[in-house]
Amino acid sequence: MSAPAFDDRDGVIWYNGKLIDWRDANFHVLTHALHYASSVFEGQRAYGGKIFKLHEHSVRLIKSGQILGFENPYTADELDAAANEVVAANGLVDAYVRPVAWRGSEMMGVATKGTKIHTAIAAWEWPAYFSLDVRMRGLRLEFAKWQRPAPNTAPTASKAAGLYMIASMCKDASTENGYDDALMLDYRGQVAEATGANIFFYKDGELHTPTPDCFLDGITRRTAMELAKKRGIKVIERAIMPEEMADFEQAFLTGTAAEISPLSEIGDYKFVVGDVCKNMMKDYDDLVNGRQV
Repeated sequence: MSAPAFDDRDGVIWYNGKLIDWRDANFHVLTHALHYASSVFEGQRAYGGKIFKLHEHSVRLIKSGQILGFENPYTADELDAAANEVVAANGLVDAYVRPVAWRGSEMMGVATKGTKIHTAIAAWEWPAYFSLDVRMRGLRLEFAKWQRPAPNTAPTASKAAGLYMIASMCKDASTENGYDDALMLDYRGQVAEATGANIFFYKDGELHTPTPDCFLDGITRRTAMELAKKRGIKVIERAIMPEEMADFEQAFLTGTAAEISPLSEIGDYKFVVGDVCKNMMKDYDDLVNGRQV
């Protein structure tokens, strides 16, 4: 039996300052965000009823809106409280949480002056993005058709909805081709990220990860770097060319949805799901579930 559509579920959603019935959380078809992508969002996870790195996510939601030219009407503390309220009101323990902020329907055109900023937060039970079996055998990635744009051509430091259009296209293509995901290069031909997760490579006792100068510096990415350093693993942020992957031994993705997911191949490049990947997975799982690392 398939899961119910996201517009037809029981529960409540926090919408512009109050909890309303899930099915009533709607907006007009002429909403600016729908036509011009003037929307930002976050992806959060609750473990044991507690949302991991909640305040960092709330701060980033506000910052993302500022990059797009609007101020969220709620403070980070108010967004924290709202997210916790939604999780509790829906009786959730392990859940995915989705805050989103967008421009309303007061203006229809490229110009945005006069539009109202709306904010909503939904939460629902959600299983692992990649199953444990898939992660332990290692995800298979193909090279994406689309590239991450230059920072002077798009608001790449914002978690903006419009930036995910090409990610969705690449994700769909990869699954149709029998892969788990796709690796996106950037406008220079350098390794960037997967469609919704950052990437790390391991060799000779060191982790290498692309410098996030044209894509999002993920909260899980930074968490993984902290965990690696606690294990005494040096982390190097730098430009990485695709052909360098021939020399890497292990690789993994990081993200709120992906958590820490090892890779077995990217195109013709092969990797092993070794001890570094397994230790990083365990350390992250311990951290988010309150078992100190």
